[in-house]
Amino acid sequence: MTTSVCTGASTAAFPSFASYVRARGPVLLRTARALSANAWDAEDLLQTALAKTYVAWERIEDHNALDGYVRRALVNTRTSQWRKRKVDEFVCEELPEPDPVPAPDPAEQQVLRDAMWRAVLRLPDRQRAMVVLRYYEDLSEAQTAEVLGVSVGTVKSAVSRALGKLREDPALTRAA
Repeated sequence: MTTSVCTGASTAAFPSFASYVRARGPVLLRTARALSANAWDAEDLLQTALAKTYVAWERIEDHNALDGYVRRALVNTRTSQWRKRKVDEFVCEELPEPDPVPAPDPAEQQVLRDAMWRAVLRLPDRQRAMVVLRYYEDLSEAQTAEVLGVSVGTVKSAVSRALGKLREDPALTRAA
């Protein structure tokens, strides 16, 4: 079996579409980034061009010319996107955007965080441990149960009772 090798950016024939994408994806992404305004648009552009290439994969006879095929698909897709672009601006009497919500005062947020932490510290040890693991450490119920050596049901019920106590805590209702 002989494999022809082409000089330049193209490589020898690829046994599968997946192997081509793995081998040439980063190079093609750089080309897409050169054609797009941002990295996300470039990734979308490349995905579209690769989807077109995948559909035509069996019809492409010279796999040494795949880079050129994909680059042409990139350019054609980008051109089509550019031509289809619409301007969605309309003249109107009032701005359609709602009034901006004022940013919360950092000092008030800190007061609320401090009040919440003091309320958590007033919980019984076991409930406090479960609340801290669930909401401060962001562990799942199963992970919390495993860490504490209890069942998932125990975590659910204890956390539920703890949250009920926190909702009824007078210091938190004043802080809110």
